[in-house]
Amino acid sequence: MGPLAGIKVIELAGIGPGPFCAMLLADLGADIVRVDRIERAGRRNPNGDVLMRGRRSIAVDLKSEAGVAIVLRLIERADALLEGFRPGVTERLGLGPTECLGRNQRLVYGRMTGWGQDGPLAPAAGHDVNYIALTGALHSFARRSERPVPPLNTVGDFGGGGMFLAVGVLAALLEAKSSGRGQVVDAAMVDGAAYLMTMFYEWLAWGGWKDQPGTNILDTGAHFYDVYETSDGKYVSIGSIEPQFYAELLRLAGLEKEDLPKQSDRAEWPAMKARLAAVFRTRTRDEWCRIMEATDVCFAPVLSLREAPAHPHNVARNVFVEVEGAKVPAPAPRFSRTPARIQRPPAVPGAHTDEVLGEWGFSPAEISQLRAARAIA
Repeated sequence: MGPLAGIKVIELAGIGPGPFCAMLLADLGADIVRVDRIERAGRRNPNGDVLMRGRRSIAVDLKSEAGVAIVLRLIERADALLEGFRPGVTERLGLGPTECLGRNQRLVYGRMTGWGQDGPLAPAAGHDVNYIALTGALHSFARRSERPVPPLNTVGDFGGGGMFLAVGVLAALLEAKSSGRGQVVDAAMVDGAAYLMTMFYEWLAWGGWKDQPGTNILDTGAHFYDVYETSDGKYVSIGSIEPQFYAELLRLAGLEKEDLPKQSDRAEWPAMKARLAAVFRTRTRDEWCRIMEATDVCFAPVLSLREAPAHPHNVARNVFVEVEGAKVPAPAPRFSRTPARIQRPPAVPGAHTDEVLGEWGFSPAEISQLRAARAIA
């Protein structure tokens, strides 16, 4: 059932990084109960309930005293709670850390926000692009003299947000085993995105990185670490940083006998980039794959979302699996004894209300009363 089998988590329904964290924990075996808004009961998202796989859903009216009481009662049996509202919202609902930890002192209370629980921007709205902009990350995702390009919402929402919330919750769960006490985990995307940039801030401090995008070794400044167009309008990626890998690149590109500047000569990087661009445009992407793939060039074709699941390496490792007819990434990382798995497809909001409440200590009569009072769907 996965390494987190037996861990019980309450997730207050949200969007983006919070659900991503819950999906990750569910894939690792945790029993996640998602508390959906009562008005969403029975309604699927027309755009697909992405990130909602692997857990059960109950539909509760959190604006009612009875609804809040339901969640507090569930919390008594939970190991962790996840919430992704703006600062102060759960406190106003009566589900803040004070109330929840008062019911269960071992509870890990995971909070996911963009700006954090405090600071001058804490109350303001925002999205991934804003959080990574404030940390210096977005500034770095650009070619020389071009405007920054947001890397989808992978760096703020998922990398700097959901992943850091998961790490924080797991660390707090481990600590609670020895101390017997839970705590609040304040995961902010602005914090996580900044942390992901640690190496570049370190390099900047000692002069190994220029604060000018598109001029450094990893940001398309170097000709040996970039993406090149092929003759069929597709692309290949090159990451030949180490000298031995660079030598292999020159050999397989047919350039080893030319009188070329040293790899480290930054002044020659633009000219070498143009030279390599001309070479890669002489063959199709598939032709370059036959020449360079599985060599020490550090090469890979640039595949689209539709192409990637069919690549032989991804097929051999089962990197993608099928869920309700859709090819999606399989759970990661991999475990030798307690493998992770997708427990179930996305649930219709409220589909497991009676099942979950019954398992978590509510009697059939109580469930009927709560439904009659419209506290649950």
